[in-house]
Amino acid sequence: MRQRPLSLIQDDLVDYEKAMEQMTELVGRRQRDERPDTLWLLSHPQVYTIGRRTPERHLPDPSHGIPVVSTGRGGQLTYHGPGQLVGYLIVKLGEDEGIVDYVREVELRLVRALGALGIPAERRDTPPGSELLTGVWTTETGRKIVSIGMRQSRGVTSHGFALNVEGDLTPWNWAVACGMPEVDMTSLNRESRTSPATGAMDRVRAAVAEAFEAA
Repeated sequence: MRQRPLSLIQDDLVDYEKAMEQMTELVGRRQRDERPDTLWLLSHPQVYTIGRRTPERHLPDPSHGIPVVSTGRGGQLTYHGPGQLVGYLIVKLGEDEGIVDYVREVELRLVRALGALGIPAERRDTPPGSELLTGVWTTETGRKIVSIGMRQSRGVTSHGFALNVEGDLTPWNWAVACGMPEVDMTSLNRESRTSPATGAMDRVRAAVAEAFEAA
């Protein structure tokens, strides 16, 4: 894995559509070499986001009252909410890199961060003909703890990952996450062998920033 220091931006709760506007601005500035490669850590109010290939049958029942927003990233349906750490990656790829190469790097860096937090985790290769297994799974329980959906435009990446830390997991059960009806979404708190600690989100932010060489 190549060295790739990132500039770190941190926010708390940011409306999803406002975050998309700011991310688009960051991408444009990176394309013009007006800013360095960037990791933006934040969280969103409750929202489902869907990719271009998300089937209608995978959408949640609207009676739950959580908005559904179309997005330009790869991947299928993802849930965002308080207690989840979202990371947007605005990175200019090398001439020898594609978006698939970088997504694999993102998976490995998140495996490293989770290991530092005491949660053994792994990325998975996709068997032929299966739904794309992008993301990170816990090694011991086989549950999915990180969702990843990215794209690139003019050599610069956008969107990123969502790591479940300490939020309510129930909304994941109201839709088909990641195009996989049988997936069991989990969180750091659910996987922890000890009681949830005060300041868990701060510890996760620090571990993720370190894993991405972000300062």
